[in-house]
Amino acid sequence: MSQTAAKAPDSTLGAVDPNRWKALVFIALAQLMVVLDATIVNIALPSAQQDLGISDGNRQWVVTAYALAFGGLLLFGGRIADLWGRKRTFVLGLAGFAAASALGGAATNEAMMFGSRALQGVFGALLAPAALSLLAVMFTDGKERAKAFGIYGAIAGGGGAVGLILGGFLTEYLDWRWTFFVNIPFAVVAAAGAYFVIREPKGGRNRSPLDVPGVVLSTLGLVALVYGFTRAESDGWSDAVTVAMFVASAVLLLAFVVVESRVKAPLLPLRVVTERNRGGVYLSLGLAIIAMFGLFLFLTYYLQIVKGYSPVKTGFAFLPMIAGMITGSTQIGTRLMTRVAPRLLMGPGFLVAALGMLLLTQLEIGSSYAALLLPAMLLLGLGMGTAFMPAMSLATLGVEPRDSGVASAMVNTSQQVGGAIGTALLNTIAASATTSYLADHLGGATSRSQQQLVQLEAMVQGYTSAIWFAVGILVVAAVIALTFVNAGRPGTTAVTGSAETADDEVAVPVVAH
Repeated sequence: MSQTAAKAPDSTLGAVDPNRWKALVFIALAQLMVVLDATIVNIALPSAQQDLGISDGNRQWVVTAYALAFGGLLLFGGRIADLWGRKRTFVLGLAGFAAASALGGAATNEAMMFGSRALQGVFGALLAPAALSLLAVMFTDGKERAKAFGIYGAIAGGGGAVGLILGGFLTEYLDWRWTFFVNIPFAVVAAAGAYFVIREPKGGRNRSPLDVPGVVLSTLGLVALVYGFTRAESDGWSDAVTVAMFVASAVLLLAFVVVESRVKAPLLPLRVVTERNRGGVYLSLGLAIIAMFGLFLFLTYYLQIVKGYSPVKTGFAFLPMIAGMITGSTQIGTRLMTRVAPRLLMGPGFLVAALGMLLLTQLEIGSSYAALLLPAMLLLGLGMGTAFMPAMSLATLGVEPRDSGVASAMVNTSQQVGGAIGTALLNTIAASATTSYLADHLGGATSRSQQQLVQLEAMVQGYTSAIWFAVGILVVAAVIALTFVNAGRPGTTAVTGSAETADDEVAVPVVAH
């Protein structure tokens, strides 16, 4: 097959943008900022809590306010990108994120801090779908798309660990406020570069009127779902408000699906999610994130509390995982994506990550970093990097250009909801196992040193119990990827799921083999 379909201008997407690789630099920089922010604030939280006088009961809102706004408004943000234009939405999201970060860094009380985090979430929900959909419409050649999504996937996967290192440095050597201020130069450079470099292809706007009932139902439903899991972590699964949140979420999201199937211009066209490949990607990605988010948390606590690592040393301990992700994404995934079907990268990738997770079930107080943690992290990184890259690409491949914003938003939504579930579910399992171990063993400890040892053993027992569940979740993600995702390699099988129009054909790259 020839590459002319990818090289020649077409009526829908316009000519291939000569600045697309420069644009990728600024899109990747913005993505790095958003991913960094998710972990960098966690490192700074104890210092910020002390300075601002935030109570232990309220400190979760530093994380929750962001998660609720970001997770709840992602679909709306994706639709705004399709309506206003991806470049405009991207630049607006960056400007707003920078302003909200400045507000957080300058916070003088808890209300100001919570408000700034919610604002960060609002603008992050505009920024994240716009970034991914810009990639989707700018890179249409199969091999180029593989490289672009390889870089994007490596940043999406490894940025969180970079956040741990940067957060440790800033908190330890400067001040917690710099974990907010550091976003400003990222945002300014990315916004300026995007404004001057990005030329969005023509003909990809969705100018249909905004589906207001869909916006309200999806936002409230997702907020209720994320808050339900967040509350379950702190107040328990049987708490009345937790249960009420889950019930409300189910009702609201069911109503959302009914509304979307009937309105003329839906917020989320059901064709985007009912296509089996994209549905398989959203589901397997969400499950993988559930496993990964819990792991980040447990390993951070294990290294700092059990091993006594400083925040900076903890961050550096995660470097093998970042190296693995970059290698899996840019070397394995990128090189094989145009040669093999996506499921043959996603399924084995999740299984390799599960193998790395399986090693971590052997954690003990005296476990060697070099003998156990290092190989486990390398396997996790390699597996996730290899799986994430084709998943990110396939999630937006073949959608009509006018739907690319909302399809991108679904990728972010599955990750955000997966993160909320992972943190709550695995934390609950770990806490339960720790409590049970303490009940069985603490009575036999007579001295203070023995009691401290039992408490550390109980903590590690809790982590390993939860990690066993994470192994199972990754295996399920692999099975879903292998069974649901049936697209062939790019250029051989069209991924549809949008209206039967020429737009579908245009978005599928045709690659020489």
